Amino acid sequence: MPETSPASTADNPDRQTDSYVVVARRYRPRNFEELVGQQHVGQALRNAIETNRVGHAYLFTGARGVGKTSTARIFAKSLNHPDGPTANPDQESEIAKAIDSGEDVDVIEIDGASNRGIDEIRSLRANAGVRPSRSRYKIYIIDEVHMLTKPAFNALLKTLEEPPEHVKFIFCTTDPENIPITVLSRCQRFDFAPVEIQEIVARLKFIVDSEKAEADEEALELIARRAAGSMRDSQSLLEQVLSFSTGKLTADHVHSMLGTANDERLHQLAHALADRDAAAALKLMDKAVDEGVDAGKLAEQLLGYFRDLMAVTVGCDASMLRHASASMHSSLFELGDRWGLQTVLAVVGLIDQTLVRTRHSVYARVLLEATLIQICNLPDLQRIADLADASGRFQSVQGVGPSAASEKKKVSRAITASSPTDSTQFSSPQVIRQTPPEPAQVKPYQDEPSQHESDRQGLVSSRQVTEGNAEVDSSQNRSASKQTPRDANLETQEYVSNAPESITPPAVKPILPLAWSQANAKLVWQSVTDRLESMSESLARMVEKVEATSANTAKLHLPHDSNLAKRRLEAREQREAITSALKEITGEKISFEVVLLNPPTKPQEAPRQTSKASKKQRMREIEDSQLIKDCLEVFDAEILGIEPSR
Repeated sequence: MPETSPASTADNPDRQTDSYVVVARRYRPRNFEELVGQQHVGQALRNAIETNRVGHAYLFTGARGVGKTSTARIFAKSLNHPDGPTANPDQESEIAKAIDSGEDVDVIEIDGASNRGIDEIRSLRANAGVRPSRSRYKIYIIDEVHMLTKPAFNALLKTLEEPPEHVKFIFCTTDPENIPITVLSRCQRFDFAPVEIQEIVARLKFIVDSEKAEADEEALELIARRAAGSMRDSQSLLEQVLSFSTGKLTADHVHSMLGTANDERLHQLAHALADRDAAAALKLMDKAVDEGVDAGKLAEQLLGYFRDLMAVTVGCDASMLRHASASMHSSLFELGDRWGLQTVLAVVGLIDQTLVRTRHSVYARVLLEATLIQICNLPDLQRIADLADASGRFQSVQGVGPSAASEKKKVSRAITASSPTDSTQFSSPQVIRQTPPEPAQVKPYQDEPSQHESDRQGLVSSRQVTEGNAEVDSSQNRSASKQTPRDANLETQEYVSNAPESITPPAVKPILPLAWSQANAKLVWQSVTDRLESMSESLARMVEKVEATSANTAKLHLPHDSNLAKRRLEAREQREAITSALKEITGEKISFEVVLLNPPTKPQEAPRQTSKASKKQRMREIEDSQLIKDCLEVFDAEILGIEPSR
């Protein structure tokens, strides 16, 4: 590792110390322009400062190493700049240097994982009332805020909602789902996206040049892909491989240091799996493990490789590759076309299951070898799917005429093309027995009544519409099904037997507009109900009686216990919907009122008249009852009196 140059130490106070400072700290962004991959967040915060719309609480969420805490520090420097809040603070000011080094007394950084109790939050609340020592704001940056306990969050709520004017809160977390909604609602939330690979590569190039080192672009791209969108992880990996290599950093150095396989090895392994050569696949894996590749990491790389293969197979371009280099796009396309999407999806599922199992086992290599053998013995799932699709389309062709026959021939050719060459693996598709009659046997429909006449008379012509657009008179179908001789063709019998026996005629549609009167009130209300939707329709169906009180007014009667429905019908939204429907039916604007029916009256019960004779008779019947006798004997009791039933 080359020594830090004087020019680089002047850029950051962290670089002025004699002790070594890691790359991730030395090249930490110090202003909004240096943020990598978070331009949307930087622009929003700059605009808030310039327009004086700075909130009192912010929440920065995102994966590790994407710049949440760095952005919080930059924001704090902008707010506490001596010349007033500015989006471009002076990096050489005393306050900016103190914030960069984490030593400013007015910018307090708290680790939420180690200060998660209610006592720490109570101390924070007590100190928040004290004004800042030298800056404009006292800013609290709480990292991993989701680690706070529930009582701690509850203790923070009131201060978070109405903090003193000189206090600002900035929360950073990788798990916003564990933060109470009461806290989320009090913060302005900014989501930090994973950093794109090309942006990481560009930043790594800048670091390599600043460190007076050399590195191949392929090696930097491998590091960027390995970082999985984390800028800090990529810088840590870069520092690690720079310490490992001597001279120029190459892709082989990266693979040797990280214990991963190169793209060419993964491609060879994938071809061996596609050739169903299990022995060759195991040899390639054995060679990789002997050269220092970890079996668990190889499984992770295979999953990433097949993810890219899946993306290319469905038609994605090289920009969608996340684990393989863009130069392999054409090779991946050929392999995906050879393997088929369904098989690739099955392989992804198998490797994913293997990764889950290897995390709980010390025999990761054995599990991966077993998975490779399983993949080699997978059937051609894509060809099976094509065959099933073609067979289904063949069976669905039930049309009449030359167009249907030509469609059947096309599907037959598709089935033949989709069938495997080995006839012992799959049985040939069965020929469909049902054959509809030829067009010459179908008589055209004649004397069909007009639609208006059918609607007026409540009649509909019964006919069967086939996919060949042939119209067959239903009377001919019914007569044919009744008079078919036993020795008739079986195919014709099956086709006729499938014809519908009857068709229910549709309801007669009223001729609009309808005159509003008591005679038409029920029909008008039924038409109104059919035109309403959802809640309005449900409320309208509760109406038991409709009364036409005048030429332009109506009275709707609801059950006596429907107070809630009455209030909803009288609401403005429901009233407008019903009034609009009434106007469409009658052509007039009709107002209505909603009333409740009187509750049913209960018949008065006649006073009970019990004569002494009937009481004696009842007493005698009870004494003669076998059940009563048994009870008297078991409990050694006696009858004192008879109470009338209530």
